[in-house]
Amino acid sequence: MTISADCWFWRVTAAAPSGSSVLSVGNINNIMASMTFRDCFLCVSALITFVSVFVTGADFVRFVSFRAIYHNLSGAAPLCRDSVPWSVALRDGVVLKAVAVDVFLLVLFSLQHSLLAWTPVKQVCQNVFGVLSRTVYCFTTAAALQILMHYWQPVTSAPCLWSVRSAPWDIWFPLICFILHFLCWAVICSILLIFDYPELLGIKQVYYECLGMGDPLLLKSERAQRLYSHLRHPVCVELLTVLWLLPTFPLDRLLLAAYLSIYLILAHSLDTQDCTYLRRQLRNKLQLFSAPLEDSDQSNNTYKTD
Repeated sequence: MTISADCWFWRVTAAAPSGSSVLSVGNINNIMASMTFRDCFLCVSALITFVSVFVTGADFVRFVSFRAIYHNLSGAAPLCRDSVPWSVALRDGVVLKAVAVDVFLLVLFSLQHSLLAWTPVKQVCQNVFGVLSRTVYCFTTAAALQILMHYWQPVTSAPCLWSVRSAPWDIWFPLICFILHFLCWAVICSILLIFDYPELLGIKQVYYECLGMGDPLLLKSERAQRLYSHLRHPVCVELLTVLWLLPTFPLDRLLLAAYLSIYLILAHSLDTQDCTYLRRQLRNKLQLFSAPLEDSDQSNNTYKTD
């Protein structure tokens, strides 16, 4: 952030006439007028992606967690039919059609999410979209998730794998699930912020491009670049908890949880060096927050060198 502020300062200083105030309204207007149509297009594209990802993230939290838990707390109609044997349910055309649609949606999402992350495709996207390549990836991921959530087919004609219905656990267990899901999503949001949320969405790339500062990833240390090249999903444990911990577990939820769990595990590619770097970064952050005020500058310099 200090680099960004310095660059803005030098740009404003360079545009200011001799003897004038650096932060005058006229100088700021000159800076704004110097923005090209390309810069405006990049900023608008990044803003649209940010809004779409934020809305999709909120919808995904509702889809995965709170809609299923609220269904139990509200006392609505059961999500499954326990009176139907599995041998009958798995031959039901309605059940098979819903399962086929859900599997197709999951495969469609995983293809988008993995194909655009494949190195040859990433290079093509970089050549075509330039600084917007990360923005395009995030926007298409949000679109694929919206398609999955919108066309997802609940399987209500098959029995549940489990369903907590006996008192008093029919009330207490959904409340426990709600609390744990809330904590997991809070941890996920915190980790995304720690891992530079604007850069994950491609916003920082656009910001640096408009300032003529190049790729922000190149300003990071070699170990950080190595970690970012391996790190696909930094919130595996929390997502797995959210996927599997529910008071009622119908067949379509089994498909969603099993498929995404396998996808997360297969995409996990951190090695010993990455884990060592993460432990060192965590130790530096803890020292940064626990150090006295007079030692904060020294701790901050240590963190930057890593």
